[in-house]
Amino acid sequence: MKGQDAAVILYIHPMDNTPTFQEKHPLSIRLWHWILFVAMSCTLITVLLASTIFRTRNTTALVTDELQQKGVTVNPEQARAVSHAFSDKLWDLHTLIGYVICGLLLSRMLIEISLPGGEKLRTKLKNALQFKSAAAGAMDDRQHYLLAKRSYVVFYFLILVMALTGLGLAFEDVPWLKGSTHKFIKQVHSITQYLIYGYILLHLCGVIRTDKGKNAGLVSRMIHGKKEG
Repeated sequence: MKGQDAAVILYIHPMDNTPTFQEKHPLSIRLWHWILFVAMSCTLITVLLASTIFRTRNTTALVTDELQQKGVTVNPEQARAVSHAFSDKLWDLHTLIGYVICGLLLSRMLIEISLPGGEKLRTKLKNALQFKSAAAGAMDDRQHYLLAKRSYVVFYFLILVMALTGLGLAFEDVPWLKGSTHKFIKQVHSITQYLIYGYILLHLCGVIRTDKGKNAGLVSRMIHGKKEG
């Protein structure tokens, strides 16, 4: 029996370190994932609305026409001030959502620290890097898994940059954050923001493709957290 038990252990242990998308997702990670998804969706919506429909120069004429129909005459500066208020409200909401994302970033760090060793992102990356197999397609699956996990690291870095630059814009009244520094922070924030939106689009396409392949159930596992097999 001892020899058989040892044989079983030697067989099972490598499988525990096999890179797979059919892994179990803790509740904390699942909640964090979907809350971040909602927050990022909301921030994208505020950017789109503030930059298009509610952009000051796009609504100034509308404000002027509407007031004239009510018998109120305003000059362009007064109409622009009213129009700008709509844009300000959206950007205020955008800033508020930004604070939520900052909180989510901090909570993700705390979650990573609190997770059991085998569920930490760095452990999964380490196991995948050390994984070797002669099975057909196993190393290709490993490369796919590594690509996905490494992309998460890049995503977290982009979120960090966006959060820090967002805070810099939110506290623009601080003396050393004004002038050229403010312009630089704004440019970095804008570029990073669109890089994140691009990543999310690629991520969604990748998830759908993977879910439709041999890793069916990837999305549902991110909801109920169960491991397949």
